Amino acid sequence: MSMFDLSGKVALITGSSRGIGKAIAMQMALHGARVVISSRKAESCEATAAEITAAGGTALAHACHVGHKPELQALVDASIAQWGRIDIVVCNAAANPHFGPSATTPDEVFDKIIHTNLHSNVWLCNMTLPAMAERRDGAVIIISSVGGFMGSALLGAYCISKAADMQLARNLAVEWGPHNIRVNCIAPGIIRTHFSRALWADPGRAAAFARANPLRRLGDPDDVPARRCCSPRAPATSSPGRLWWWTAGVSSAAASR
Repeated sequence: MSMFDLSGKVALITGSSRGIGKAIAMQMALHGARVVISSRKAESCEATAAEITAAGGTALAHACHVGHKPELQALVDASIAQWGRIDIVVCNAAANPHFGPSATTPDEVFDKIIHTNLHSNVWLCNMTLPAMAERRDGAVIIISSVGGFMGSALLGAYCISKAADMQLARNLAVEWGPHNIRVNCIAPGIIRTHFSRALWADPGRAAAFARANPLRRLGDPDDVPARRCCSPRAPATSSPGRLWWWTAGVSSAAASR
């Protein structure tokens, strides 16, 4: 039996119609999970669900803006109505409407970033973890960012929210670990997605970032190994609260300087 066999599991992945979330959903589906595809646009969710189905997986599409708590509850309710339970939650959806110094970040934009990137994860976990605890089995993966470990002159509010996500994962691991719920956090570096386009669209900037990485390239969505954190047979089972990095080696390079 595969270490990453997810047969019979139901996985809800936010922000999963494209990018990292889509890659996670596809990999989980190909390893046997029934996956819930969610993002703000229904047509995008349906297209991704159809793609997963065509690849041999099982998927449900349900549009949701994670910053709106009633929509998040409706997403949870629809998932349970379809499949009776949620075994895995991947908190991937995020927002970053400001690219620039903190001094130029309007209060309402800062609030939106914290609201979408942190509050929504707290809400979703509060909506799903109690039922996992009753079954004494479940997994949560919070997608943070390497930006949560370091300062940024251009992504200050976003990095603050991602550092908070890391602490949220640690807190939830302590609170829910006794109920056999594994909570882990993945902190990707720069991944070539639509979300991070401001960082890599300029060829010169992208090349500079790539040169800083030992692999000499930026990441691709399929590089993010979320399934390792949620399988009952995965190594992460014995290490809840752990932060997993994917940075094309940049963290190792930084440590060696």
